[in-house]
This record gives sequence, C-alpha cells and structure tokens, in this order.
Amino acid sequence: MWRRITALTVAALLTGAVGVSAQIYTPESLERYFRLEWEVTRGRKGPKVEGYVYNQAMRTAEHMRLQIERLDASAKVVGSSTVWVFGTVRVDGRAYFSASVPDAASYRVQVLEFDWTCGGGGGGGGM
Repeated sequence: MWRRITALTVAALLTGAVGVSAQIYTPESLERYFRLEWEVTRGRKGPKVEGYVYNQAMRTAEHMRLQIERLDASAKVVGSSTVWVFGTVRVDGRAYFSASVPDAASYRVQVLEFDWTCGGGGGGGGM
C-alpha cells in the first residue's frame, strides 16, 4: 500500500515538474510580460490584423493565443476572434501573428492564453 502511495506521489511530482501550472492573469498584469505591436491592413480579401508580441519576461512563452475584439464606433465589443502566435516568444524576443478579421470601426488585441516553458528560467504559469 505504501509503495502505491509513494509511486503515485512521485508520479504526481514528476508530472508537475514537467508540466505547467495554471495561473490566471488579468490583461493589465500581462502588460509587464508582453507588449503587443500591431496594425490593420486591407487587402483583396478584407481587413487583417497583424503584428508582433514582444516578450519582456524572464521566461520563454509558448502556445500563445491572442484575442482580437471588434469594436463599433462607441468602442463597444461587437465580436471577437482568436489567433495563435507563430512559434515561441523567447526572452527579449518577438513572435509574429496575423489574422483575417471582419470589418469593424476599430480593434483591440490582447493576450488570451499562453504557457511558460520549463526551460530557460522557470516553469509555471499560463491562462
């Protein structure tokens, strides 16, 4: 019985060390970790939101997804969509994103979710 409990405890600890622990962040708190730089371009297929995520944290982020909100003229949200950021966002680095979006008066882009990688300075975190 004790072997089973010990084995399960060790397995849980090892899984936690390799995995990522979830944390909840507000968009305002993420501003110290990530800076978004983006613009709306218009092509034959309509508007597109594209830009970069800059990582200002001391950890690499991966599996990042952004939320793009469509706003009307009074800044009310009339719809939203999500886009994955290409690759990892390394420490002091940047990663590109691009998404076709429906027409709107303006847009707001924010980090929706991500994972901290366990290598290079720490694990844990994400949305």
